[in-house]
Amino acid sequence: MTYCVGLYLNQGLVLLSDTRTNAGVDHISTFSKMHVEEVHGERMIAMLSSGNLAISQQVWSRLQEGIWLDGERHTLRDVPSMFRAAQLVGAAVRAVFEADGPSLHAQGFGFDVALLLGGQIMGQGMRLFMIYAAGNFIEATSDTPFLQIGEHKYGKPILDRVVTPETTLIDGVKLALISMDSTLRSNLTVGMPLDLLVYREGGCCATLRKRITEDEPYFRSVREGWSNSLRDAYRAMPVPDWVPN
Repeated sequence: MTYCVGLYLNQGLVLLSDTRTNAGVDHISTFSKMHVEEVHGERMIAMLSSGNLAISQQVWSRLQEGIWLDGERHTLRDVPSMFRAAQLVGAAVRAVFEADGPSLHAQGFGFDVALLLGGQIMGQGMRLFMIYAAGNFIEATSDTPFLQIGEHKYGKPILDRVVTPETTLIDGVKLALISMDSTLRSNLTVGMPLDLLVYREGGCCATLRKRITEDEPYFRSVREGWSNSLRDAYRAMPVPDWVPN
């Protein structure tokens, strides 16, 4: 299991993923689930993955080598638009399914993968997509300014209440970290360290890429501050007068 979240804000993108992989209680490893293709000043495309690690790694490897799309071979370094990039990733997912899907099924495993794809190509708009195991996808909009994959239920409530397109990148980082912390506290299959990418709209290169560990002072302050704030908030709520003392 994993948790990845992408915020689609007027100022840019905030992308955050955990790094835990779990093949049983005695086989827990750390792998980055964030892959970035960047041509400085021309394009920045990031892919976050959840599900079967072998599947997502194969998808990324095929994207590096090139995928046939409408009679032409493309990689993320040369697709003409973010929409075509999403189509290309979907085609890579389907290619992996065709190659490995029957073998996985024979071994009793499902074809489990979900991806977030976000970025911008110079001269075009910034976009954020969620790509499913069938290779189809949806896109973040001003009405739905964040997308999640993996173990998303614990980190969703805070985002539902607060995130809007007008949320700043700085506040977006705080909210993404709070959302991740809620998930870390409630599900042991999601784990540190975290990979964070911040992209400012129009830049066509990552504004910030950071590996956040348990020792990161700011993340510790977020965890402690959010817990304290929640405790203070519930204590400040009025007592229901219909509950007997």
